[in-house]
Amino acid sequence: MSATAAPTTVRVSVGFDDGPSLAAHLRRHGGLPVVPAEQLLDAVDASGLLGRGGAGFPTGRKMRTVAAGKGATVVVANGCEGEPASGKDTLLLTRSPHLVLDGLQAAASAVGAKSAYLAVHAGSRAVPVLRAALAERRDRIGVELVLVPGRYVASEETALVNLINTGTALPTFTPPRPFERGVRRRPTLISNVESLAQVALIARHGPSWFRTVGDADEPGTLLVTASGPPDIRRAVIEVPTGTTVGTTLAATGVDLAQCQAVLVGGYFGTWFDAAAADELPLTHRGLRAAGGALGAGILVGLPRTACAVAETARVATFLAEQSAGQCGPCLNGLPAIADALTRLAHGGWHRELGPALDRWLTVVPGRGACRHPDGAVRFVSTALQVFAADVAAHRSGRPCPAHRSAPVLPVPTPRSAR
Repeated sequence: MSATAAPTTVRVSVGFDDGPSLAAHLRRHGGLPVVPAEQLLDAVDASGLLGRGGAGFPTGRKMRTVAAGKGATVVVANGCEGEPASGKDTLLLTRSPHLVLDGLQAAASAVGAKSAYLAVHAGSRAVPVLRAALAERRDRIGVELVLVPGRYVASEETALVNLINTGTALPTFTPPRPFERGVRRRPTLISNVESLAQVALIARHGPSWFRTVGDADEPGTLLVTASGPPDIRRAVIEVPTGTTVGTTLAATGVDLAQCQAVLVGGYFGTWFDAAAADELPLTHRGLRAAGGALGAGILVGLPRTACAVAETARVATFLAEQSAGQCGPCLNGLPAIADALTRLAHGGWHRELGPALDRWLTVVPGRGACRHPDGAVRFVSTALQVFAADVAAHRSGRPCPAHRSAPVLPVPTPRSAR
């Protein structure tokens, strides 16, 4: 996210070297220009910016839909980063909070909003940085910092609206969608903080600048959180869209040769065999064609020494515990799936569990109030496919040499997850 030139190569620094103060921000980026609403909407449209929160919906189209709503509108910046394997939004908010706040102001002006919110998980290390950043600014549109409970589904967009409206961070059934009727029943734009940072740069440099790097159909850069062997450390890197998974992992020090598989997209994402993942492009279109999804830009290389079945069971249990528990798929289906996988990984598996697990994986998707059960089933289903040999070995009762290996996939402790 350079303000002086379009990025053309993989970069580890992310370009936020001056610190989070307003003075440092202005030295790097200069002030936010005043751009008429229709002109900014045209620029975001022309840039081809897709949302960086996971769904990849065109940001300009989303902004126009909210702007066309009746009456005053609302903007919510989502910086919660509920994915345990992600770190990009926290890095962005702690290293360059004013770029996000500039984007929030620009988007609010463009859609005619009179109020704006910035949502982050309570306890996030970004909270004190954001409070200091907000205190430095004298913006036309006031921004309220919203502290969200640290549960996986609490940052889902309808849950954020529900939290602001009622104080309860639980997803609600749709329709209506937030862009139709959201905060205080007004049309509401909910945008990931990385998307808003890109809006701030487009407002400064224009859509042509944005399009000078990345995939022609999905231009710009992405913030990607990557981890894997040999160090299993988490790193955030900025890459042009279309950069391959293998190139991105290598740039963060992950050795793909030591990986048995790569998780792409986080805990709502897809497992790929390491060889198959190598040349996958980091675009929504390219990953969909391969049966995956870009999600929030998360890559996790699973070491060859890890027990894939135990890792899958542990995350499935976490996802079951993190559901809102409002509907049958989450209340009954996800715990049943997690229990079957735990028995498969650690003992207690019996023949009847196989058909039961298959049945739950079939009936759960598409039946929930939100996408939480769908994402959990995607994670589990692709794990069962990619790690089929390990699954078969566990089902047969053969000893697993990696059974007692240290956990790899990050799962918050119950206290930090509340």
